[in-house]
Amino acid sequence: MKDIAANRQAFQHYEILEKSDAGLVLTGTEIKAAREGRVTLKDSYGLVKAGEVWLLNCHISPYSHGNYANHDPLRTRKLLLRRSEINRLIGRTTERGLTLVPLRMYLKEGRLKCELALAKGRKVHDKREVSRRKTIEKETRQALSERK
Repeated sequence: MKDIAANRQAFQHYEILEKSDAGLVLTGTEIKAAREGRVTLKDSYGLVKAGEVWLLNCHISPYSHGNYANHDPLRTRKLLLRRSEINRLIGRTTERGLTLVPLRMYLKEGRLKCELALAKGRKVHDKREVSRRKTIEKETRQALSERK
């Protein structure tokens, strides 16, 4: 598996509850641009609408060798999931106010996949607490490695 893009800020802004993989419906120039690594997941999110799951605000830059038929970079893209997974996501996102966040995109056996996470947004004080905990853990690991 080759990683194409990662959403690093998702781990800071959200508490990740569940992860699942989904395929994407793409055009020819989109997959070529993605293989070049021209994908940004920074502000993207998933949306369940009419029994289907969609990926919004995922920026796939136009293909460098494309012509007039190049794709729209911020096009809404359909995610491919099993019906049981879609029904579970519908229930979880409507009941508890959870969000679908793409964590990373990768190539698996020549196909572009998106790792989706069911996530809950963090408040500002929660973000501070998490960063404080991470720095404490990092300092303790460094202290332990220096002692040996």
